[in-house]
Amino acid sequence: MQAASAALAADAVVRAGGTVRAALPLIHAVAATLDAAQLQALRGARTALGIFPDATVTASSVRGTLPETYYPSEVAAQQLQVGGITGTGVTVAVVDSGLWNQQGPDQRAPGQFASRVLAEYDVVAASAQPVGTQAWGGLTSFATTASSTTINDPYGHGTHVTSIIASSGVATTGNFQGVAPGVNLVAVRVLDANGVGSYSNVIEGIDWVIANKARYNIRVMNLSLSAPPQSFYWQDPLNQAVMAAWQAGIVVVVAAGNRGPNPMTVGVPGNVPYVITVGAVTDNYHPLQPSRYSLASFSSTGPTYEGFVKPEVVGMGGHILAYAPDNGTLAREFPQWVDLPYDDFTMSGTSMAAAVTSGVVALMLEASPSLQPDDVKCRLMSSADPAVKSDGTLAYTVFQQGAGLVNAHDAVYSSARGCANQGLNVAYDLLGWQHYGGRANYDPSTGEYYIMATTQGSGSSSGGLLGGLGGLIGSIGTTVSVVPIVGPVLGQLLWGVAQLGDGLLWNGSYTAGSGYTWSSGYTWSSGYTWSSGYTWSSGYTWSSGYPWSSGTTSSAGYTGIDVVRQQ
Repeated sequence: MQAASAALAADAVVRAGGTVRAALPLIHAVAATLDAAQLQALRGARTALGIFPDATVTASSVRGTLPETYYPSEVAAQQLQVGGITGTGVTVAVVDSGLWNQQGPDQRAPGQFASRVLAEYDVVAASAQPVGTQAWGGLTSFATTASSTTINDPYGHGTHVTSIIASSGVATTGNFQGVAPGVNLVAVRVLDANGVGSYSNVIEGIDWVIANKARYNIRVMNLSLSAPPQSFYWQDPLNQAVMAAWQAGIVVVVAAGNRGPNPMTVGVPGNVPYVITVGAVTDNYHPLQPSRYSLASFSSTGPTYEGFVKPEVVGMGGHILAYAPDNGTLAREFPQWVDLPYDDFTMSGTSMAAAVTSGVVALMLEASPSLQPDDVKCRLMSSADPAVKSDGTLAYTVFQQGAGLVNAHDAVYSSARGCANQGLNVAYDLLGWQHYGGRANYDPSTGEYYIMATTQGSGSSSGGLLGGLGGLIGSIGTTVSVVPIVGPVLGQLLWGVAQLGDGLLWNGSYTAGSGYTWSSGYTWSSGYTWSSGYTWSSGYTWSSGYPWSSGTTSSAGYTGIDVVRQQ
């Protein structure tokens, strides 16, 4: 009840026989309880009164109806969201199996009415057409705006990955379901209804992303797909496309693959030294209890065949719940993982871990838009949390966990620069002027992998393990005669054959105690300075150390879908 003053409003209520419940002097009103007759009497009074029903209000975006996903909190993204950092203004391109067009939490950012899906591009549909009917220069006849319904996700994987990155759905806890709910999206379909795609499809999709980078402000590209390596990283066509995207200023986040736990199982394009390759961690169904987290047994591990440490980081990737089609191939094949009555689905894999990390990168770029890909990689790695045992030593080697579990909060507020891709030059690599080897090597006497050190300025190798405080020492970009790569079987050449598919010979011969000796003068690169105070190169022993394998097998929901088959 509103009048010229709160006192006059209260007096009117009392004279009508009603009850004043609260004074509201701020608006010259009172809250009152009135029956129908009393209300009618007030409406007939000569005093100027404003009568408004005490309507029900509900909290806006404080409590939702959807299930809690936990992973935004487990990588410290939720506290950034509360502070207003949600990825707004950053566009993420998801190169996958498409995006479900139903008006769900991927279509709109919080508080927005227009679709934040800026474009969708269907390479699968384009590649099915005769060459003469294609619109070259981007196949524009198959690129659509968000209002189109011609592009969808019959498989379901692409929508799941996109939802991990960007879902604006609000859980009953009040938390967003996605890591970066404010981002804009571009969906690029390169995988068919069975989750399979060709090299050419993926490369076409990447080419389209690069061509449209400026138009849609694409800053991040997520590739939750993998294939077995068949050549050196620089010879692989898909890897070349990924390197071109990195050179164009796009932060490329790639799944390590699901062929773990054995070493040297990181797939293409995760074996590219420049990009951010992500392994998987599971919380073992104990969310927000870091002491219960462990490396997922399926997570592919390094080093690469060229001696680089991979993955760079790990993200949450075990039994990940996210919005996905309820009628897609995955939902039909694995109905037990559909979270009824919601359109949510549970999957495990490095695909999911890569998506979590792409969301973190988007948060970083909203906070610091000027960051270049190498800067993002540096800050992401230097702020990650490595798994350690109770005695302070690493629970997993650098080849298993990289720098550790991504931490969105610390990455956003990091000021680190110049610590990633040291000694690497992507332009030279693409031109064929210079290729690179990492410092990982294999000790046949122990069966372990380690990181070799170099003497400053000498270009010579040292077979000893690096100390934790020293990091990777030695001049960057020094041409050396020992390139630290060797297969897991002593004396065996790459993949057990002497000649690669493209006719190039594996240019090396094994010398006991010193790895493969290369005669072509490739350049050594640190890639990243592992100087966080840990002994990062303490070997690669699977038979002892931290017990991590429980609860991370296929029973966690892994469906084995992170494979791009060459057709």
